[in-house]
Amino acid sequence: MGRTGDADGRREGAAVPRQPLWIEEPALRRRMPDPVRTAAVRAVLIMALTMILAMVAFLTALAGSWLSFPMVLSGVASTVVATWAVLDVWITRQVWNQRNGVLSEPSSSARALRRERRRAKRAARAARRDAARMDRGSAKRLSRA
Repeated sequence: MGRTGDADGRREGAAVPRQPLWIEEPALRRRMPDPVRTAAVRAVLIMALTMILAMVAFLTALAGSWLSFPMVLSGVASTVVATWAVLDVWITRQVWNQRNGVLSEPSSSARALRRERRRAKRAARAARRDAARMDRGSAKRLSRA
C-alpha cells in the first residue's frame, strides 16, 4: 500500500480517458414540424385519457356501480374526441406539407428546373428594365433638341 492512487492501481494525476455519456447518432428521419408535433402530443394525451376512461367504465360495470352508465357515456364521447385528435394530426401534417412543400434533394431535377425558370424570369425582367431606361433616356434627349 505504499503507492498513492486508486484501488485499481492508477496513479493520481494520470489522465484517464473517459468515454462520453452518450454518442450522437444522425437521425434516421427528419424531425416533425412543430404544429404537427403539437397535434401528435395532444392526440397521445387524449388517447391515454380515453383508455383510462374505458378501463374505469369497464371496472365500474363489473362492480355494478351506479357510476357505470355515466362512465360509459363519457367513454363514448372521449372516443369521438380521440378520433378527431388523430385526424387532426393527419390534417395538420397535410396542411404543413402543402404550405411548406416537401423537402427535396439538392440534385432534384425539379429544383434545377425551377432555378432555371427563375433565372430566365430575372433576365427577362432586367432586359425589360434596361429597354425602358433606354427609351426614357432617348425620349428626354429628343424632346430637348
